Amino acid sequence: MSEEVRQKLFKAFFTTKPEGKGTGLGLSISYQIVTEKHSGSLECISSPGNDATFVIRIPHVG
Repeated sequence: MSEEVRQKLFKAFFTTKPEGKGTGLGLSISYQIVTEKHSGSLECISSPGNDATFVIRIPHVG
């Protein structure tokens, strides 16, 4: 994916789907859960023409 798209992935209501298809909330909600509820991080590693890898890090507690 392009850097422009990658930078917007976790913003609420952002979607690459045609209008009326999808809400653009899935990755935004996932990001909030991981970062706010679990003090973790969620990132996407990708470059144009390549697959995307999502990395979720949640700190160990206990």
